[in-house]
Amino acid sequence: MAEVAEIWEKVIPTVRAGVTGIGVWTALKAAVPVAYEDGIFVLGVPHESAELGGHLRMAMTSRLIETTVSTSVGAPTKLRIIDGIEVHDWEVTKRRDIERRRMQDAEMVKMKAELTTRSSWESIYEKISREFAAVPNRSLPQNRARFFEAAISIVAEARKDQTLEDDSNERNFARCIERISQYTEISSTYVAFEVLKRSGEI
Repeated sequence: MAEVAEIWEKVIPTVRAGVTGIGVWTALKAAVPVAYEDGIFVLGVPHESAELGGHLRMAMTSRLIETTVSTSVGAPTKLRIIDGIEVHDWEVTKRRDIERRRMQDAEMVKMKAELTTRSSWESIYEKISREFAAVPNRSLPQNRARFFEAAISIVAEARKDQTLEDDSNERNFARCIERISQYTEISSTYVAFEVLKRSGEI
């Protein structure tokens, strides 16, 4: 804490000389150096004056502080403004950052899984279309019945391989069912029944 206070005391005159506006000056006066670690210079503002942090986060002001501190310590530095002026507040902020990143990573994994699933169902949808296009004399019910058998098997096998269960996956699955129903003129409910029965879901 003593080290970071010394850094701030050394650079604050230069920072003040490079900014204008009562809001920024007030924010600089209220700001307290909290930590300097991993190239991050942490300034805190009191919880009751959290709105002052906005003045310090402005691009021009934050760049000036970063440049001035970087010159002072002889290493590239990033500025972080936090609510609170204690080391404990910085520890809380870091834990929140970790949790936020964890949630972002989980969301990214989910999005990738959804894209993979969507792509998989798209390929199944196209495969059904190609299968139907290859049926000779499609007007004959017996040939449509053969297509129905093949299409049901295709979708049922794809269904078994699916690990993601969400609304997007179910809608893409239903789209394939509707395509079979459209081609065979068989109720989509019955098509779904046959697929689910073969995939072991009912």
